[in-house]
Amino acid sequence: MADITVIIIGAGPSGLATAASLTLSAIPYIILEREDCSVPLWRKHSYDRLRLHLPNHFCHLPAMPFPSSTPNYLPKANFLDYLDRYATHFGIRPLYCRNVEEAEFNQTEGKWKVRARNLEEGKIEEFSGGFLVVATGETAEAYTPEVEGIQGFGGDVLHSTEFKSGKGFEGKNVLVVGAGNSGMEIALDLALHTANTSLLVRSPVHFMSRGMVKLALVMLKYNLPIGFVDLLMVMLSKVVYGDVTKYGIRRPVEGPMYMKVKYGKYPIIDGGAFQKIKSGQIQVLPSEISSIKGNNVLFKNGKTYPFDSIIFCTGFKRSTNLWLKGDEYLLNDDGLPKPSYPNHWKGKNSLYCVGLSRRGLYGANLDAQNVAKDISSQIYKCG
Repeated sequence: MADITVIIIGAGPSGLATAASLTLSAIPYIILEREDCSVPLWRKHSYDRLRLHLPNHFCHLPAMPFPSSTPNYLPKANFLDYLDRYATHFGIRPLYCRNVEEAEFNQTEGKWKVRARNLEEGKIEEFSGGFLVVATGETAEAYTPEVEGIQGFGGDVLHSTEFKSGKGFEGKNVLVVGAGNSGMEIALDLALHTANTSLLVRSPVHFMSRGMVKLALVMLKYNLPIGFVDLLMVMLSKVVYGDVTKYGIRRPVEGPMYMKVKYGKYPIIDGGAFQKIKSGQIQVLPSEISSIKGNNVLFKNGKTYPFDSIIFCTGFKRSTNLWLKGDEYLLNDDGLPKPSYPNHWKGKNSLYCVGLSRRGLYGANLDAQNVAKDISSQIYKCG
């Protein structure tokens, strides 16, 4: 059994940020990653047009800001290059193809015992550590809802993690299910590739431009009341986007920044999708799916439309509860923190989480630094 000071689960941006912060404090660690590469969601399971939705100064990892020449909103390739340079700079070398099957705190020894399957060799490996950091991220397991009749659908069914580009969908009838930022971006990409694109929008959404989001974040940084910020953002959104109900879209009653903080629900940061909705190149369907018969999708409002492909942009779930044993304090059944922000990152028995505050890369940066400082103080105290 390998014995180490800190065991980090996950080699996404949160895991890399934690590893770098521990390195700066000269604390030994290992990272266990179930895939065969770091940041697999960005590297293998994201669409080509993806880019950071926030200005780059909100998105860098600890101790390594982006160069001044960096685009304000990084494209996927640039962000991956940054993450690779980050890992090289801090000497981060995850153990890949390690699927954690069990992690449990041993009260007698005062250490975490982790069992991981080496997916390349098929054998179980055991690790022991004084501290455990869950850095598996908010987007761990792709979620696709169960729909009656989908097994008999005659076309392609994809999750957003399988979609790369609208190329190949030209002239096809495509239904995008889910109107978060991924759904809007994928619908836009399909429309730009001349697909006949329909977008299922079930819940009310806020539309904001990048400039509006940047202004809101700056105002919140200077501690302006969130209610005032939301009031201004909604007013600006109405000026820029007008009456969105004309296009089958509703605005939420609660403000965009309040919803982000309370529910982790981001506003739509518009990259051009709204103009396509306005022009009719993206058709909004405001009803939920009832069932599927052949290539026909039946909706609860009684309407039926034929589609060649369905792309589910329905988010993610976390499987932490399947392998993390004995924790009744830090994480709930959905793998998100029970304690409220900003005390969400520290549990009991030397258990921590990074990147689960629903505050994106900026939140992961702060979490990683807090965790490293806390572990350092405990090691120093024991020493």
